[in-house]
Amino acid sequence: MKEQEENTDHHTKPEDRIKFTQLAAYGAGGIIPIALFNVAGILVGLMGNISLGLSAFWLGAILIVPRLWDALSDPLIGHISDNTRTRWGRRRPYLLVGGIAVAVFFVAIWWIPKGDMVRAWFPSEAGFQWFQLGYILFTLLVFFTAVNIFEIPHGALGMEMTTDYHERTRLFSAKSFVGNLFAMSTPWLFALASMEIFKGPGGNEADGMRYVSLLIAAILIPLSFWWFFKLREPGFKKVEKQEKTPFWKDMKHTARNRNFIMLTLTIFTLAMGFNFVQLLGSYIPIFYIFGGDKVAGATLLGINGTIWAITGLLAVFPLNWISPKMGKRNTLIIAILLMCLAQISKIGCYNPLHPYLIIIPTVLLSAGMLFFFTLGSSMVGDICDEDELATGYRSQGSYYSVFWWFIKMGSALASFVAGALIVFTMFDETQVTKVDKIQGNIRDMRSKVQYWEGYKGVSVANASWLENTRAQSAEALKESKEFLGYLELESNKKQEGKNLNVSAYQSQRKSLLVTEIPVTKSTILALEQLQLRLEKSGPTARASGIDTMVREAIPLTLQTKLEKARMNSFELKSRLEDKSLETKNSQEHYKQLLQNITGVTFRLENISTASSPNNLDKELGTIEKEIIPLTRQSPYTLLMMRVVEIGLPLLLSIFSVFFVLRYSLTEKRSHEIKELIRQRNLEFNNKET
Repeated sequence: MKEQEENTDHHTKPEDRIKFTQLAAYGAGGIIPIALFNVAGILVGLMGNISLGLSAFWLGAILIVPRLWDALSDPLIGHISDNTRTRWGRRRPYLLVGGIAVAVFFVAIWWIPKGDMVRAWFPSEAGFQWFQLGYILFTLLVFFTAVNIFEIPHGALGMEMTTDYHERTRLFSAKSFVGNLFAMSTPWLFALASMEIFKGPGGNEADGMRYVSLLIAAILIPLSFWWFFKLREPGFKKVEKQEKTPFWKDMKHTARNRNFIMLTLTIFTLAMGFNFVQLLGSYIPIFYIFGGDKVAGATLLGINGTIWAITGLLAVFPLNWISPKMGKRNTLIIAILLMCLAQISKIGCYNPLHPYLIIIPTVLLSAGMLFFFTLGSSMVGDICDEDELATGYRSQGSYYSVFWWFIKMGSALASFVAGALIVFTMFDETQVTKVDKIQGNIRDMRSKVQYWEGYKGVSVANASWLENTRAQSAEALKESKEFLGYLELESNKKQEGKNLNVSAYQSQRKSLLVTEIPVTKSTILALEQLQLRLEKSGPTARASGIDTMVREAIPLTLQTKLEKARMNSFELKSRLEDKSLETKNSQEHYKQLLQNITGVTFRLENISTASSPNNLDKELGTIEKEIIPLTRQSPYTLLMMRVVEIGLPLLLSIFSVFFVLRYSLTEKRSHEIKELIRQRNLEFNNKET
């Protein structure tokens, strides 16, 4: 019999209604599991790959490790929460501790050690990258553990704040609503991290995210106190004297519930399949639609993410209208069909000529996912009612922890497989990060050149410009000394490759390093001499003398930055030459890239820092534009990314539909269960009195 035929007219009793203040406070908790949970999973993989040059495969591999840890920690936290008895309840203390811990460790994730001096500590580039991967793994472990400490008690609390079938959906809809409201800003975090105010003139998105994360922490910590003091636990009196149970007994009991198994398998397959959308979906706008332009791609991702979040906000209302009419299981099937339709529409909507067509699948997918995950959490609460009728025991924490773990395992397996598939598609993260380095050098130079353009000659040569020149030359001297240290360490390293191409590259690189050392030493000597003259000059120095020192300082403060750009240009050209020899199917692609980098290299070789700032700025601006196409990936890579991103979720949706059709807890039965529990509680209270 169809579920909608079993539905009965149902009216929520006043005592079962959730007050708006409680609804708002509980809903705000969606920020952590919906917004930040996805930020860490998506942006760590994206930025680690395209900003730090770390292997997509190994990033995917380490993203699964915290989920394996969750296999132990999630049920353990759920069990501990179920058996906690404090004056503040059994859930609220974890909201405070977990919320603050999430804020602290979210910041820690992004402070990944990087830079030439840190790299020089390691005997090889591979050793340095393993160190960075290890740091990411450790911080992700503690971050996701903090998320679990908050989210599992928070989800369990939602199941016991009301026992009403539809009011429970309303409560979890509020969580989805607020979570998606803050998720609206999530895709813009990449765009914010790309802004110069956060990343600095010569930095990249990984640098910018360090400071963006501090803003997030400043929001989370006050919210953690609000959740602790505002939320209430109406079911705590009922369970306060409930007997504590052993961990393994709870787990075995949970695993035997047939409806729970069918629901979690449904969630697992969907989470695993559609998390490919989140990971690969960040690459496609940047590298397919905009040809490697990360700024344009980040803007589209931000707009697309905003549309996603707005749709998620609005979808709450039709969900609360459709679900009571059709039943939760049938509404869940509608959600799956919406997500499948979104995937199919991407075939035509991934279009470089019309980039904003991507909004169509975004709207469909956002609505489907909102329906799906909101109903999933609400249905776990119904299963807990069914279990209470059978056992007389409330164990929402154990059920919700296992449910939540399956969602995260689906996400983690998707991240791992997606990382492996990115490698399979031959995406070249090394190419992207080497382009980033040149871009950083050029932008850093341009910022200095534009600063010096403010100097208009002897007519403005005063004490203020004298002090400014002291500061600029001191900064340049420090940078030059650090660069010299890096050059000396790198030039002393032994050659590792036995392959002829590798050996030739290493020989050329060592030759370039050796050439750069005397140039940098000469720059350091000139800056030191200039510093002495600047220090001796006082406020009464003549304008002509100040003018001479400023004009001498301008090229010296730019020289090391130019040498860095030339060095990185050589690295990128060598990389593209190697790839052109390795890849037979994309010869034309690499031929075009080599022409581009040859032109950039030629321009860099012919730049003179002694030119006027105005001419330098124009030349650097031209180079900056010519660098953007160098991040383009091969046609084969872009095709395979789209095939995987569209096709795999569709395949796994078939399994999800199979599992959800075997879920048998209807709305009619849920109302019967609630009434039977109410009658049993009344009988128990009458006996006690």
